Amino acid sequence: MFTITRERFKLAEVFTISRGSRTHAEVLTFEIDQGNGVRGRGECVPYARYGETMDSVEAQIQTYIDHGDSAALPAGAARNAVDCAIWDAKAKSAGARVWEILNLPAPGPAPGPVTSAFTLSLDTPENMAKAAAKHAHRPLLKIKLGTPDDMPRLEAVRKGAPHAAIIVDANEGWTAEVYTDLAPHLLRLGVQMVEQPLPAGEDDMLAEIARPLPVCADESCHDRASLPALKGKYDMVNIKLDKTGGLTEALALRDAARAEGYTVMVGCMVGSSLAMAPAMIVAQGAEIVDLDGPLLLAEDRTPPLRFDGSTVFPPDAALWG
Repeated sequence: MFTITRERFKLAEVFTISRGSRTHAEVLTFEIDQGNGVRGRGECVPYARYGETMDSVEAQIQTYIDHGDSAALPAGAARNAVDCAIWDAKAKSAGARVWEILNLPAPGPAPGPVTSAFTLSLDTPENMAKAAAKHAHRPLLKIKLGTPDDMPRLEAVRKGAPHAAIIVDANEGWTAEVYTDLAPHLLRLGVQMVEQPLPAGEDDMLAEIARPLPVCADESCHDRASLPALKGKYDMVNIKLDKTGGLTEALALRDAARAEGYTVMVGCMVGSSLAMAPAMIVAQGAEIVDLDGPLLLAEDRTPPLRFDGSTVFPPDAALWG
């Protein structure tokens, strides 16, 4: 039996990026009930930037229910929910954990804890300084930017968190000229990486202008088919299961990206612990991990992922996998 459920999780604070704000995480949960107490679950976050809505993604999942071929689904949120639910069900049927049954070239031990970035959403410089000071104890802060007037925000965050490592996510909000002007200041302020400074499809200039700090592809990188277009423009790829279409392709993208010389970031949409749990497998060994979705929520799954500050631990089987 299959079920698709729409769920809302209230955010602890309004979350803002260059494309807009939200107060809740809107997710779809797909469940496979095999009987005998075996249930597999997967969560996805439909994303308007990629032409997805709750209705369109639910319709895609229904296509899988009707025809039983997850490979026929496009890379994206629907295939993510289906793929992760299938892996969860397989593990529970086998009485094992997902990482024990994955067909990887070199299976390793169980995943360990990782350190996640904590995201500061786009706001006024004054409010971002306050947020930075509140979270200055965290080892890595991710700043949402993406306007032509971001310098005051950068300065404010660095003042509020003088010792934290910082990465910046422009969410496609800059032009080549804005990024070129900002890059020296990013270095001066100790920013370690910039994520998607230019719009996907309009990022060829990254191959021509100086890249004084690592540049990470997010909206420009979905699955392995994205990799050829990134050559010479990016140094890192951000792997999100809602873009790849689930754990299976995320692991394949990670291996292919490393083989082509990219470093790896593992990120997330704003979702619950159920969405982050499969990504913990992909996050092992990643240079940057950004799985802070549950930290941004006022409510979460039961049981949730366990966090100790910015350290996130692998999921209990009762959550996923």
